[in-house]
Amino acid sequence: RAWTNSRSMAAVSSGTPRTASISRKTKETEITCEINLDGVGKNDIDTGIGFLDHMFCAMSKHGRIDLTLKCKGDLHICDHHTAEDCAMVVGEAFDKALGDRKDIRRFGSAYCPLDEALSRAVVDISSRPSAHIELNLKREMIGQLSCEMIPHVMETFATEGRITLHVDNLKGKNDHHKAESAFKALGVALRQAISLDAGAGVPSTKGMLK
Repeated sequence: RAWTNSRSMAAVSSGTPRTASISRKTKETEITCEINLDGVGKNDIDTGIGFLDHMFCAMSKHGRIDLTLKCKGDLHICDHHTAEDCAMVVGEAFDKALGDRKDIRRFGSAYCPLDEALSRAVVDISSRPSAHIELNLKREMIGQLSCEMIPHVMETFATEGRITLHVDNLKGKNDHHKAESAFKALGVALRQAISLDAGAGVPSTKGMLK
């Protein structure tokens, strides 16, 4: 994969912000990303796909994760490469910023409604990538983003972020509401899972999360 990264690797317990920056350039996309896991939810996102921007914004805001994401992609072909590659880069940045995965809660869960829609997200900072996403979307597109790519974005983020992720839409009628409630729940669950738990050490009976 043609990308480079840099990160702050200070121990979580030191209070130093957990940050990373990623750049990735291929024949299909050119992406830059900066992330701060100890932020306030500020974001500056321009992927070229408005609804994808909206979803990453929701995750950032409710996860209290500062996120800058810029992408120039081959949207004249379709949305697939841009959506997938953005999720790859955000997941990679998340993983690098998280560092050694010590002194964190590890697990997080959240229910988030948006009007008639209700979604649940459960996160395990497991270092074992696994994603199970059921959003029950009916439309072909929301804005310029194909609905088949919405769960794929979450799956790709989980893979590159090396987390276990379950996201389920529990009820709802409007696909926009279903998707947005899911990304909000993801953000809240991530915020819980990465929050500091001083003295927890490596939160695994194995003694490592790698």
